[in-house]
Amino acid sequence: MKVILIIPAYNEEKNIAKLLQVLCLDYKNVDVLVINDCSTDNTSKVCDQFNVKVINLPCNLGIGGAVQTGYKFAQMHNYDIAIQVDGDGQHNPEYIKDLVDPLVKNEADLIIGSRYISKIGFQSTFLRRVGINYFSRLLHILTGQLITDPTSGYRACNKRVIEIFARRYPVDYPEPESIMYLKRNRLRIKEIPVVMEARLEGKSSITLIKSAYYMAKVSLAILIDSLRKQIV
Repeated sequence: MKVILIIPAYNEEKNIAKLLQVLCLDYKNVDVLVINDCSTDNTSKVCDQFNVKVINLPCNLGIGGAVQTGYKFAQMHNYDIAIQVDGDGQHNPEYIKDLVDPLVKNEADLIIGSRYISKIGFQSTFLRRVGINYFSRLLHILTGQLITDPTSGYRACNKRVIEIFARRYPVDYPEPESIMYLKRNRLRIKEIPVVMEARLEGKSSITLIKSAYYMAKVSLAILIDSLRKQIV
């Protein structure tokens, strides 16, 4: 099976080298693609030191646009499985096999790495945990499935989901909304336990004001999407 690992990155020059070093040494059977979202630092130059594919976006698209670029690339090059990993060092590559195995066994269409199953390691900030719990409850009400970590960007999906995400992927804070989209279209989602780490360098761009906007905007998008008809 052709497997690609998509890494959206914006100003991650201090974090991404360690991740790429591990991937190039231990995961040589997986193609690595970095989507450099018009970084203003040396992210692109750091990536050039490793034998990985890099797409340098000409303008900043945000997380949704950067990730969708990766899925479009995966669809164009006929990959069977796509894995999504953040470039900030929070996602430990040792769980890649655990993410991929259920897809190979056809147990689900999307696998999410959840930090809230074993509840070990970095559990995020208090403010983000409040938001995560809220979206977990909202999605449970609307879909009937409990997703413990709906904002997790540590994911893997099969070819069917690659095609869907290449066609349509939410722009802002996309993970919870994309879950609703897949569930509405009767795709199978499964979570596996992972241990996440705190960001190595730098800080998250999500502030108190952005968190409030995030919850309001994504809640509305999820509710609207839940009312739409199945299309896939």
